[in-house]
Amino acid sequence: MSFFNHMEYVIICLVAFLTSILTFFSGFGLGTILMPVFALFFPIELAIALTGVVHFFNNIFKLFLVGNKANKNVLIQFGIPAIIAAFIGAWVLLNITDLPSIHTYQIGNKLFVITPVKLIIAIVLIVFSVIELLPFFNKLQFNKKQLPFGGFLSGFFGGLSGHQGALRTAFLIKSGLTKEAFIGTAVVISSLVDFTRISMYSTRMLNSGLYKNIPLIISATLAAIIGAFVGHKLLKKVTLKFIQKFVAVFLIIVSIALGIGLI
Repeated sequence: MSFFNHMEYVIICLVAFLTSILTFFSGFGLGTILMPVFALFFPIELAIALTGVVHFFNNIFKLFLVGNKANKNVLIQFGIPAIIAAFIGAWVLLNITDLPSIHTYQIGNKLFVITPVKLIIAIVLIVFSVIELLPFFNKLQFNKKQLPFGGFLSGFFGGLSGHQGALRTAFLIKSGLTKEAFIGTAVVISSLVDFTRISMYSTRMLNSGLYKNIPLIISATLAAIIGAFVGHKLLKKVTLKFIQKFVAVFLIIVSIALGIGLI
């Protein structure tokens, strides 16, 4: 293993597994909570891509169960703009990754670098952590006429950072769908956005030299998928307020550390 020793290998897989289970108690979506954890161990653009892979395969299970309940009209109005915007968001992510650093500073013998990609993703992380935490944002709803705009927003941030769920729910909740159609439509759209952005990310992942760590990447991804599957099968999804607040504080701290170059 070129980047990690055996102990770090075990830690990464264990953290990915436990984090996925934690989503069932925190009220946060899998992508929101898992991406910052992966960012502790991987470059930010790879952390986003890995989370996308986990999210996609997690959705595949749901797709077979409820995909046939999706509403075709909403899929067209919301899904097509979301797919187009996911390409744009992923393209933005790949391009800001190549921008020169904004600032460097030193603490002791260690050099820290603030880059545009880390700063932008940190801001997005903080915003979406707050959105998922505050009751006001959870009650935010939009009418059917705004579905294409909602699809574009959800798809763009899905491609940029993986944060698509909160916006998708806010726009779809008032679209007149039954509970089954709502869940089925959301899963199909989420899967399409994930597939789109993973396709865009794949070239960067292949060219980054990370092929040397493919066993670790596969193991961490599988651990997260298993965690999500175990949580879904064994646990009743219930939001515990103290865990939700703890996770929110953790996400914000990680985001700040990412933004100022400590991660």
